[in-house]
Amino acid sequence: MRERVEEVLNQIRPALQQDGGDVELVDITADGVVQVRLVGACGGCDMAYMTLKSGIEQQLMEQIPEVREVVSV
Repeated sequence: MRERVEEVLNQIRPALQQDGGDVELVDITADGVVQVRLVGACGGCDMAYMTLKSGIEQQLMEQIPEVREVVSV
């Protein structure tokens, strides 16, 4: 599953990098919670929660049904 998550994150990265940010995969728990770290401009952005939930989480859950939630650590 880690490889599939990385593939989806690689699809999302260009949009984040265009704004000076990025996302790193930290871990995936046994119950399907994907832990990521928003870095660069995304790390301190006021819209980081929106990016996490409406962008990253939505894409991961659509493409990988086993993903239950995405959290920032």
